[in-house]
Amino acid sequence: MTEESLCDSKLVELFSIYLLLSLAAIVAGATQAWSTPVIPKFHNNETNIAITDNEISWMAAIASPGYMSGSMATRFISDKFGRRTVVLGSALPILIGTTVLLTTASAPCLYVTRYLWGFGNGMYGTVSAMYLAEIADKEIRGKLTASIRFTLSFGSFIIMSVGPFMSFNAISYIFLVLPICYFVACSFIPETPYFYLKEGKVNAARASLKRLSGDRDEKVIEDRLSAMRLDVQKEMHRSGSAKEMFTGKRYRKALIIASGLKATQIMAGPIAIQQYFGRIVQESKTNVNISIVLITFGAVKFIVGIISSMIVDKVGRRPLLIYSYLGSGIALGVVGAYFLIQPTSSPYYTYIPFIGIILSSVVSILGYEPMVFVVSSEIFALNVKSVAMTYLNILGGLLNFLCVKGYQPMKDVAGLTGVFWFYATFAFIGGAFSFLMVPETNGKSLREIQIQMQGDLYDESYDKPHNVVVDDEAEGTELKKLKQDDT
Repeated sequence: MTEESLCDSKLVELFSIYLLLSLAAIVAGATQAWSTPVIPKFHNNETNIAITDNEISWMAAIASPGYMSGSMATRFISDKFGRRTVVLGSALPILIGTTVLLTTASAPCLYVTRYLWGFGNGMYGTVSAMYLAEIADKEIRGKLTASIRFTLSFGSFIIMSVGPFMSFNAISYIFLVLPICYFVACSFIPETPYFYLKEGKVNAARASLKRLSGDRDEKVIEDRLSAMRLDVQKEMHRSGSAKEMFTGKRYRKALIIASGLKATQIMAGPIAIQQYFGRIVQESKTNVNISIVLITFGAVKFIVGIISSMIVDKVGRRPLLIYSYLGSGIALGVVGAYFLIQPTSSPYYTYIPFIGIILSSVVSILGYEPMVFVVSSEIFALNVKSVAMTYLNILGGLLNFLCVKGYQPMKDVAGLTGVFWFYATFAFIGGAFSFLMVPETNGKSLREIQIQMQGDLYDESYDKPHNVVVDDEAEGTELKKLKQDDT
């Protein structure tokens, strides 16, 4: 097999896996955007559910605690049963939540549905970054990881496009079919070689690596497997507990960077704005039909998501973060100024909020929304990665709950001007933080990134060839012992 055909075979395999994972991402994106077309239906009395503005704010926000719970569950399931198992298992809470939605008609039951959907999304959102980071080479790792974010936007686009024209119950039936589809599809994806090595299953890791690489040359496979063994041995010799991640100096830089990026990403308001987008446009008093507005919003997010996945490994993580935060801050600031001034001299001014939110979404999807996801999946060492991703999703879920639940009270006190200027402030903070703290990780291997993150604390002793345990059975025993020591 020539080098060119080998490369093509590998890309085909990775792209096939990506397509299967994308089905799960589409469902996650659809559940996240469900409230965008549904909230206007509540206000227009198009459902048989009586619900107040305060109950709507709880309904919109309650998915975040579910996300946190799902993320915490993933921490244990992914290390015990594997990344693939978590992807498949994430379909179950979404199916249960949809069943509740279709069989009841009350605000508390809406809370249950949203919580369970959030739980499933927390499982998938936590594990997908780990999975892709562990199966993809550095040349395409960022592109694949960012592409998952684009498929989230596609799921949102589907619901925003069809939601305005469908009944409340008809929308709900979509969420019975989609999780079943992605469960069946994702049953064909392989487990990652890194997980098998952590479990001491060297032969299974070798088989997985063969499938992922498309290579049949035993020497090439063994060389790559040996490099993975070194990484796994090195990382598993260290504690992988939450205590070590929070107190260990070698992880401090990565923890600060990931926490700062996650906080500014959430508090800049993209999720809260999406949840209430229909109502925001209605309050801007524009003459554009709300259905057209939602379709346009979803289409723009989808198209820009495609562009984002193509440029992520060409432009670099750091500049995308900096400029997207700044651009989003400017656009949100202009929207806030509109609601302060409320110009009435021309009907064209009523388009300012719509255009401003669209521009903010464009730059955020091109930059910080996928980049926070990509960078966070790259900068943590293997032995604390599942702990780190769980922590970040819990942090994100908590902040998102506060941001979405706080939208209505903030609007009642400070108006939409206060809301959008609040989001703009955090966007500017995110740009400054990225400029001062975030290093460039584009084009670097996971090992090179760890050297960059840990500096003098990085232990390269395991990178020496004489440390490789060449006997599969002996290595499997050693890795199992290390895993038991970690727990």
